[in-house]
Amino acid sequence: MAATVWKGYISFGLISVPVRLYVAAREHHISFNQIHSVCGTRIRQQLYCPHCERVVERSEVVKGYPIDKEHFVQVTNEELRALEAQSSETMEILQFVKLPEVDPLYLQTSYFSVAEEPGWRAYALIRKGMENLKVGAIAKITLHQREQVVMIRPFERGLVLHTLYYPEEIRAVAEFENQPEVHVQKAEVELAEQFMKKLTAAFDPGKFKDEFEARVEQLIESKQGEAPAP
Repeated sequence: MAATVWKGYISFGLISVPVRLYVAAREHHISFNQIHSVCGTRIRQQLYCPHCERVVERSEVVKGYPIDKEHFVQVTNEELRALEAQSSETMEILQFVKLPEVDPLYLQTSYFSVAEEPGWRAYALIRKGMENLKVGAIAKITLHQREQVVMIRPFERGLVLHTLYYPEEIRAVAEFENQPEVHVQKAEVELAEQFMKKLTAAFDPGKFKDEFEARVEQLIESKQGEAPAP
């Protein structure tokens, strides 16, 4: 059974829908441990202070914000926890937007929202209305002790929720922004469009596989017989 990430209510006018959120997607990669090639034992990493010239315990470590290369402002976990957003069970819809107006660049993490039984009808009402109008809902939610702006949109039989990056989190890359505007001939554009049309097809995510991950799995399987006995 999937773990619930958040439990509360989607609030819209006089409508309040009890829902649960579940992570919709996450990256999957084969992970490796660092081991000593001589004996096959897993390596332990130590924290070392070059100033004191000794290994330090984790209890001695605090967070530091760099002022310059040599100086840091120390911040404790308790001070950070005091600044965290208060948890809330209500996700209030602030506005509706046309879906094409929200650039995919702003989409962060995706969650499935699942209505509790008392809210099935209201959930279906919101989903159908948004589907007909082709809109998404912008709302605020406290997730992982952080207040986040989210977009809710219809997806298949339900509503999916995306956390959104704040504008200041979108990087300004000069190399991208300063690209020259190149003039191209109409005939060149038409020729490019012809090739695009030949390659245009319905999106089927099942057609795409992580080939590198599959090759890594095959490599591991082929080497399992070489693993030293414990």
